[in-house]
Amino acid sequence: MSDVATGSTGARGVLAATCISTLVVNANTSAVSILLPAISEDTGMSVTTLQWAVTGYSLVGAAVIVTSGSLGDVFGRKRIFQLGLALFVVSCVLIALADSGGMVIAGRLIQGAAGATILACGLSLLTVATEGPAQLRAVSLWGAAAAVGAAAGPLVGGVLVDLTGWQGLFWIDAGIALGCMALTAATVHESRDEERPRSIDYLGTVLIALTLTPVILAVTESGDWGWISAPTLTCFAISLAAGYAFIVVEGRVAVPLLDLALLRNVVLVASTIAILIGAGTINGLMYLLSLYFQDPAALGFTPFEAGLATLPATVGLVAVAPLVPRLAAKVGSRQTVGVGFALSAAGFVVVGLTDATWEYAAFLLPLVAIAVGMGLSNGPASAAATASVPERQVGGASGVSNMARYVGAAVATALAATIYSTVIGNQTADGASQSEALAAGLGAASWMMAVFSVMGVLMALALRRQRPGRATLGDAAAAAAAHTHTLPTSRPEKEESVR
Repeated sequence: MSDVATGSTGARGVLAATCISTLVVNANTSAVSILLPAISEDTGMSVTTLQWAVTGYSLVGAAVIVTSGSLGDVFGRKRIFQLGLALFVVSCVLIALADSGGMVIAGRLIQGAAGATILACGLSLLTVATEGPAQLRAVSLWGAAAAVGAAAGPLVGGVLVDLTGWQGLFWIDAGIALGCMALTAATVHESRDEERPRSIDYLGTVLIALTLTPVILAVTESGDWGWISAPTLTCFAISLAAGYAFIVVEGRVAVPLLDLALLRNVVLVASTIAILIGAGTINGLMYLLSLYFQDPAALGFTPFEAGLATLPATVGLVAVAPLVPRLAAKVGSRQTVGVGFALSAAGFVVVGLTDATWEYAAFLLPLVAIAVGMGLSNGPASAAATASVPERQVGGASGVSNMARYVGAAVATALAATIYSTVIGNQTADGASQSEALAAGLGAASWMMAVFSVMGVLMALALRRQRPGRATLGDAAAAAAAHTHTLPTSRPEKEESVR
C-alpha cells in the first residue's frame, strides 16, 4: 500500500466521510419502497413497473460492487470514492427532477452503481487509514452506520413524503453527499494497492448484468408473456449464454471478478446462498409491506405510518444482530443460522395466511419473528463466508457474498412483485373484492419467501461447527451490518468438518 493516511486528522476525516455516506446510502436504499406509491401517483407509472426502481438498483449494484473496489485499488480509492459520491449526487438530482417513472428508474440505476462504489471504496479507505484497535473501532462505527441507515430509511422516507413530497429525500441526500465530497477532498489522503495488477475485469461486470437483467425481465413480465412463451424463453436463453460466457471469461482473465476456485469451498457456497436468501426475503418483504400497508383497500396507511409500521422488521433486525456473535460462539454458527431461518419461515407462513380483515396488530408478531430470524442468520452466515477461506482470499469471499446480497435483493423482489400483482389480477378477475385480492397477493408472495427460508435452513447444515470463542466488538458490528454488507470477522481458532 502507498500513501496511507496515518495522521489523526486524516483518519477522523475518513471516518466521518465514510460513515456519513454509508448511512445515507443505506437509508436511501431502504426508504425507496415506501416512496413508490407516491412516485406512482405523481408520474402515472404503475407500481408494478416502478419495482424496477428497486430491482434495477440491486441489479447494477451486483455488477459493480466488486469492480468498484478493484478500480479503487488500481486508480486510487479516494478518486473512485469521490466518483461514487458524484454519481450519487447526479442520480439524486435526476430522480428529484423526474417527471416520469422512466426517469426515476434511470436515476436509480445510476444510484445502484454509486451506492456500491461508495460502500466498497469507503470501507477500503477506512481500513487503510487506520490500524490496530483504532481500525477495529472505525470499522465497528462504519458497520453501525450501515445498520442504522438501513433501519431508519423507511421511517425517514415516510416523514419526508408528508413534509416535502417524495422528492425531498433525494434533495437532502444530494446535499449530504456534496458535503461528504468536500470533507473527503479536504481530509482524506489518496491510497491504492501498488502490488495489485492493473487489469480490471470489465467484461465480467458486463456479463453479470447481462446474466441478471433478462432473468428479472422474464420474471417481471411472465404474467403477461407466460412462462413458456417465446419472449420468456428467449430471456432465459440469453441469461444462460451470458452466464456460461462469464464462467469462461473468469477462468481466463488475470484478475477475475469471481475466483472460480472459491466455488469449490462448500462452506463459502452454502453461506453465500444463505446470504442471498436472507437479503432476498427481507427486501421482498419490505417491498410488499410498503405497498400493502399504504393501499386504501388494505390498511390505508400514510407513508409515515407505513414507515413506522415497518420498524419492527428493520429495528428488530438491527437490534438483535449485535447479540448474535456471542450466541453463535456458544451454540455454533450453523445452529444459529438454522434456527434463524426456521423462525423467519414461521413468520412468513403466518403472513401467508393474511386475511382481508386483518388489522396491523395481526402482522406485528410475525414481523418480529422474521426480523429476529434474519438477525440470527445474517451475521453467522456472513462470518462463515469470510472465515471459511485463507486470509489471502478473505477479500474475494467478501466480494462474492456482497454480490450475492445484491442478486438476492433483485431477484426476490422481482419474484415477489410478480406474484403479488399476478394473484391480485387473477383474484379480481374471479370476482374477489380489492381487499381480498390484495390479501391473497401478499399471502402468496409470503409463501414463496417461506419456502426460500426453509432452503436457508438446509444451507445451514453445510456450515462448519466451530469451537466456542470470544465475540469481539468487530464481530458485533459485522453482524449488525450483515444484511447490507459483509465485513470480515475474527476467525475461529479451530473449525471442524461437517459430520
